[in-house]
Amino acid sequence: MPTLTSLQLTDLSVALLKAAGASDQEASVVTKLLVKANLAGVDSHGVLPNLISYINGLRNGVIKPGAKFEIFKDTPSTALINGNWGFGQVICSRAMELAIEKARQTGVGVIGIFNCNHIGRLADYAQMALENDMIGFIAANSDPSVAPYGGRKAILSTNPVSYGIPAGQERPIVVDFATSMAAEGKIRAALYKGQQLPLGWIVDSQGRPSTNPADLYAPPLPPEQIKLAGALLPAGGHKGYGLGLVVEVLGGALTGTGCSEEVTSGLTNGVLILVLKIEQFVPLERFKETVDKLIRTIKGSPRAESFSEILIPGEPEFREEERRSKSGIWIPETAWANLVEACRQYGLDAENLIR
Repeated sequence: MPTLTSLQLTDLSVALLKAAGASDQEASVVTKLLVKANLAGVDSHGVLPNLISYINGLRNGVIKPGAKFEIFKDTPSTALINGNWGFGQVICSRAMELAIEKARQTGVGVIGIFNCNHIGRLADYAQMALENDMIGFIAANSDPSVAPYGGRKAILSTNPVSYGIPAGQERPIVVDFATSMAAEGKIRAALYKGQQLPLGWIVDSQGRPSTNPADLYAPPLPPEQIKLAGALLPAGGHKGYGLGLVVEVLGGALTGTGCSEEVTSGLTNGVLILVLKIEQFVPLERFKETVDKLIRTIKGSPRAESFSEILIPGEPEFREEERRSKSGIWIPETAWANLVEACRQYGLDAENLIR
């Protein structure tokens, strides 16, 4: 099982996506965000397991390369985008750019997206707003995978949210989490790595708590198919359930994507983006100074027993990116075998691509 540099993983991913039908630009955008997730240590949203899912989506027509980015409705501060089932990363990146431009002109940009495939790690889009000294928010729904609080059948999606908040001298605050105990991709990542799950993450097909990631799925197991037999559980019990329900409505009902069982593809995301121009409220430098002070107050506060430091959301990912940029990205044996087989099917030599 290899450890690859980000450049090696990029070359491999781009070659595979292009061989499967993606354009140069699509392969580049999708790969950039997948590898960025791997570097941040968020392997559930990295090249694996997602690249194989995208290739399968291209094969069966779920992902349509070259799809038009269509502005379906438009006002000075809002827009509704028809992604026409293109690559989610391509559509969502352009939508966030549009939201930033609207916020620059009006103070706020709110964008909904429908007919959109999997957009990947939400934090990458929230960080696009950060780079423009704005506050970014993004939420997305997808196909059912989470049982409601008190239930055992998958009704809601993992319904993730991400916030990006600029700071001054300190690192920005980047919050990114599923409203379930874990993203489904983390269960697949554990399956590929042969790891057990913490108790309380999933239930099996009978509603029984399980630590075996295979119990979430119906056979044949991923990557051959991704079909749930069990369900993920909401984070924080009734609180995560309530937040997840809100995201289901924002990402699904408000955008026209649909909610719960109306979403039939495992790659579908209904997306809502919000960008705020800070100067519309307070001067930018004053805002950053206040956030810096808050961060320093938190990090300098008394620590609980067994904690060596208090971290700010986003800090573990920034540190992991620095570490993996130097040490490389480890690919589990099962995941590597899947990549090698995918390359073989398109006449590519995986070993040659990473030399």
